[in-house]
Amino acid sequence: MPKTPEEWLALSAPPEKTKGSLKLFLGYAPGVGKTFSMLSEAIRRHSRGEDIVVGVVETHGRKGIAELVPQLEAVPRRKIEYKGTVFEEMDVDAVVARRPQVALVDELAHTNIPGSKHRKRYEDVLQILDAKIDVLTTVNIQHIESIAPTVNSITGVVVRETVPDWVLQLAEETVMVDLTPEALHNRMRRGDIYRTEKIEQSLKNFFRRGNLIALRELALRQVAEQVDRSLSSYLDEKDIQENWAVRERIAVCISANPRAQYLLARAARMARRMDAELYAVHVDTRDSPNARDEKALAANLQFAESLGATAIRLKGKSVPDAAAKFVREKHVTQMIFGRTAVEGWRKLLYMNAINRFLREAPAVDVHIVTQEPD
Repeated sequence: MPKTPEEWLALSAPPEKTKGSLKLFLGYAPGVGKTFSMLSEAIRRHSRGEDIVVGVVETHGRKGIAELVPQLEAVPRRKIEYKGTVFEEMDVDAVVARRPQVALVDELAHTNIPGSKHRKRYEDVLQILDAKIDVLTTVNIQHIESIAPTVNSITGVVVRETVPDWVLQLAEETVMVDLTPEALHNRMRRGDIYRTEKIEQSLKNFFRRGNLIALRELALRQVAEQVDRSLSSYLDEKDIQENWAVRERIAVCISANPRAQYLLARAARMARRMDAELYAVHVDTRDSPNARDEKALAANLQFAESLGATAIRLKGKSVPDAAAKFVREKHVTQMIFGRTAVEGWRKLLYMNAINRFLREAPAVDVHIVTQEPD
């Protein structure tokens, strides 16, 4: 029976939204322009007809931000008394009840005042997303949980408010709000970031040029990793088998033989020169390796990790098949195998294994590193 126009329309309609989308504006230091960029995008989208509200935006007395906020509807904040002082926090329930298309939530790592519905602002954001409302939010690199210890070692500043890494991985878009350290210093000296009495102290401490360069690199790497994950997801979703060598990924196949550490050292040097990801891959072809081999293998894998490699143990009936599958799944661009200078039937078996790997693997560069025999 032919379908009615209404049935065809229902089939062509996009699937019903089950969750809001998260867009993250990431910076490497206060003052780079995250909140300004978030507000500017929101105002542009509002002018095109999107229903957008401000859940919370912190102006910190900055004139540029204070001038933008009134251009958007703001949900009144909730007043909470704590230890005799009245504080204002985002009223997450009021934002959800208002049901806009998009909510702006500044400073994702913020810790809410006791008495708030949630302890952390990112938990407020999760509630808003569950209500099928999109969220624009901001965060600085030092507030990412796994990066905070590194920032402490660079700057000497203990970061007390952090966001778990998995929350940032929910973002469908991450925008790096960038500014050179020199331009940030100019903003600081003009008084665009802090009050006059705090400027010189800040420039000598957290805002030292070396600190800013290191923090900027951390932020750029964070965004690069997110883009890399997006590309891998796209390749998997579209079932694209060939490798797009946008970023080099090197894998080195190792055994329990102590000489594998020579291979690992060669691979690590290559990875450093190319700024590539490095995997150390061992394929278990036996159910239970003997104790001596297990101890030697553990030493090799530990050595691999000390060189910055990700150590991987695979189960498989054959090394070439398991290695080829790994190359396909991880989009490895370069594969390294060791070769002991042997003759006779062992050499023939080795060449057969290499040829089998080349047949089964997608397009990948293969390096054969010759080692001295035992």
